[in-house]
Amino acid sequence: MNSDTVTKENHNSVELGIIEGFFGQPWGWPERERICETLAPHGYGFYLYAPKADPFLRRRWTEPHPPEMRHALVSFGQFCRARGMRFGIGLSPFEAYRSFDQGVRDALSEKLEAFDELGVDDLALLFDDMRGDLPELADRQAEIIHWVQARTSASRLMTCPTYYSDDQVLDRVFGQRPEGYLERLGELLDPAVDVFWTGEEVCARELSSGHLARVSRQLRRKPLLWDNYPVNDGPRMSQFLHLRGFTGRPAENANWISGHGINPALQSTLSCIPALTLAQSYRLGTDYQYGEAFRQAARAVLGAELAETVIADLMTFQDGGLDRLAEDRQQQLLARYERFNHPGAQEIVRWLKGGFSITGEEVQTQ
Repeated sequence: MNSDTVTKENHNSVELGIIEGFFGQPWGWPERERICETLAPHGYGFYLYAPKADPFLRRRWTEPHPPEMRHALVSFGQFCRARGMRFGIGLSPFEAYRSFDQGVRDALSEKLEAFDELGVDDLALLFDDMRGDLPELADRQAEIIHWVQARTSASRLMTCPTYYSDDQVLDRVFGQRPEGYLERLGELLDPAVDVFWTGEEVCARELSSGHLARVSRQLRRKPLLWDNYPVNDGPRMSQFLHLRGFTGRPAENANWISGHGINPALQSTLSCIPALTLAQSYRLGTDYQYGEAFRQAARAVLGAELAETVIADLMTFQDGGLDRLAEDRQQQLLARYERFNHPGAQEIVRWLKGGFSITGEEVQTQ
């Protein structure tokens, strides 16, 4: 066995995952099931349910999910496991670290019991989207994480730091990050806890091995990638369809990460196209070609005729955007895609009609 073979085998062993972590209207259960069925055979081994629009995981996290929602979560978890995927939930205990008093502990204990009843495999404590300019931020968050670790039945615990990227936009929005925050968090946390990281930017254009090696040293563990592609939430990004194959994620990154989760687009079917190219990137290594991977994935997801139509309109969807689309061109595209009886075409039609547009108010209130 030569070294090239060993390298490719290592790359192919990276656990990929779906992180439903976007703003806007969440998917329905049939959409979630469809994306799992499509991606599970290609190395996608976990699904983290953490939509921003689920208030019982964010703004109203101390309240239980309604009975019908609990039943749906149990059923979906069983669906995932039947396809070889781990099922997880992401909880955002809003600024609990500011006062981790008995009331917060009681509410969190009740939440953990509910998650145990759901049978979650993975539990993620998400501290993003919160103020973080506290000198003892890492210490307080580590305390909560270890408190949860001692009480959850989930077999894997993950966390998203408040400052989950080098991107200075986080400091502008959530306050200046404490000095040495990542290093202190890595020092305190049990090595078994996975830590999410998005890269040098919130929506990283590139993730290099050099960068990931540095973050691994800071965290004292390999980061678990939360890749914000092909996500397209937010007022600006929702005007585009992110369809192209993954770039800037060389397969050698497998040596520096514990896994690679993607935050998908608002369009569940179309998200499968770039998701399949990521799997191919790790499988092929240096032989990967993102353009050809996109074309192959589009045909696999959409079928030959619809795929060729989308390929022809790719620049309009991903580069031009909805807000720059002339009325006559919009009507032309609507007529073109309305003739297809396919969920991917239906997502394009809905996007063309503005059905996926996200407002600033939605982002601020979810």
